[in-house]
Amino acid sequence: MTSNFFLPRTRLGRAATGAALALALTGCATGPANDPFEKYNRGTTDFNESLDAMVLKPVAEAYRDAAPVMVRTGVSNFFANLGDAWSFVNNVLQLRAEPALNSLVRFNVNTLFGFGGVLDVASEMGVDRHKQDLGQTLGRWGVPTGPYLVLPVFGPSTVRDALTFPVERRTSLLYDVTPTAARNSLYVLGAVNTRTNLLRAGTVLDSAALDKYSFMRDVYMRVRSQGNGWSTNSSSGSNGGGDNGSGSSDGVLPNEPY
Repeated sequence: MTSNFFLPRTRLGRAATGAALALALTGCATGPANDPFEKYNRGTTDFNESLDAMVLKPVAEAYRDAAPVMVRTGVSNFFANLGDAWSFVNNVLQLRAEPALNSLVRFNVNTLFGFGGVLDVASEMGVDRHKQDLGQTLGRWGVPTGPYLVLPVFGPSTVRDALTFPVERRTSLLYDVTPTAARNSLYVLGAVNTRTNLLRAGTVLDSAALDKYSFMRDVYMRVRSQGNGWSTNSSSGSNGGGDNGSGSSDGVLPNEPY
């Protein structure tokens, strides 16, 4: 069985998987679950993991073996650069001035000087990434995460975040790419690249938890409730803090596995 964070709703997938990897290595557990839909969620998780095992994981492994690290890094940078544009919007909505400015600078610098974001020039300049999405913006203004909810194909979420998903898809910079075939190709590339980045973490998780569903649920909810925004520079201590606006550093994530 494998992790099912594998389609375009990937920021939280990477967040939860990164945190789960860290917790697995240290043997930590998490707090009580908010999971009134557990029976449905477990069934959906089984479906997602079967689909992943049959389709996406083999494709991801083939992509990893065929594409040099430099190419995969460039693809990851490209999609992360698109994410910086959306992070700018959400940092503005959250009235976070410095993270908003950093997101704007990152997007402009990497788009103009990094060949559309393929090169991460902004990180070389020391400009931190502050990832934000609409669910985190709602959390900033007091909207609770709500119960844990596993979406078919898209994987772990919460009721709050599931409701924001259509808005996030419509406001994505990829949404208006034409022709449609090109847009769909980019969606597929992003999904495969993300799943490839999670291969190592998935291997650790497979051997780390007796009940992987409960483990991933608890980690996901912990990350989502505490980490209202991620900084890619753990030494900066300038992440967005928790949903309660406490400024906690719990949201700082390890680098994505390649």
